[in-house]
Amino acid sequence: MTWGNQNTEKEAHEQLSYAFDNDINILDTAEVYPVPIKNETQGNTDRIINPWLKTRVRDKVIIATKVAGFSDRETSLRDKGKGTRVDASNIKESVEKSLKRLGTDYIDLLQIHWPDRYVPLFGEYMYNPAKWRDSIPFAEQLQALSDVIKEGKVRYLGVSNETSFGVMKFVHIAKTFGLPKIVSIQNSYSLLVRCPFEVNLVEICDPQNCNIGLLAYSPLAGGVLSGKYLNMDSQEAKRGRLGLFPGYMDRYLKSLASEAVSKYVDLAHRHGLTPSQHKALSAQKGGISSSLLQLFSLQNGGRGAGVIPGGINHGEGQQCGMIGRKVDLRRHFLVMC
Repeated sequence: MTWGNQNTEKEAHEQLSYAFDNDINILDTAEVYPVPIKNETQGNTDRIINPWLKTRVRDKVIIATKVAGFSDRETSLRDKGKGTRVDASNIKESVEKSLKRLGTDYIDLLQIHWPDRYVPLFGEYMYNPAKWRDSIPFAEQLQALSDVIKEGKVRYLGVSNETSFGVMKFVHIAKTFGLPKIVSIQNSYSLLVRCPFEVNLVEICDPQNCNIGLLAYSPLAGGVLSGKYLNMDSQEAKRGRLGLFPGYMDRYLKSLASEAVSKYVDLAHRHGLTPSQHKALSAQKGGISSSLLQLFSLQNGGRGAGVIPGGINHGEGQQCGMIGRKVDLRRHFLVMC
């Protein structure tokens, strides 16, 4: 997400090599990256990945990317300059451009970055029926995605920033019409944002039900759970995304979140872990296939979040839960269970 904006190509390649040399096997990108989204940098993350990918055995790297959902603002992504939708023409153009930027002939996992229909997104947690709008039918979206699979350009399908309603619609339509099923949901999940997954999506993901894996993004809540933003005047905080781009992911910087983060950091240190290691482990639940970390640098927490010896025990997991309940993050809409 930061490659091509905050990070140089050299830094990105160092991070990639370190990750894949230490048993990481999935690389998640998107046509809109890096973020925050800018016309002049859009697609740079893919372009940086391209030369590094050529140095690797292709089938040892799982490439996951994303097609943009509905937007009337992102007019630079499509040749017609009319924003983005999740329909056949948009999906086809997105896939073709992604393949070219990445320098590969297939995508392992193609995800819808955010829905074509209205859903609460990126800090908006309450559904507002007044914002309902017409959208591309689920069946039409899935048929278009099926077409790029038949062409050999995509292997598997996933969704992102999706709700239980949307996931079940895709599941039902795939079964009804014999179309490819979605295999993953990429949603925000961390010690600060737990309820959307733990309350309802986890039941869908269960192997005995729909058997869909969660790819948890922002497991460190935009870096907040590393503890580096506890002092926003520090040089470390100023160099981070939330310091460089005021207002970006500010939902993680609310006062109660800071109180909880401080307690989580203390708990991590008591167990001999860096905060990043501890949060990456303690946010793991059944149904989670992978946690996606964005590292700004290897020195500044990157290596600490890499290879983690062992796991956390039941007692420590309970302590994490108690911190959330004592601070009562629900009052700040960070939806902590």
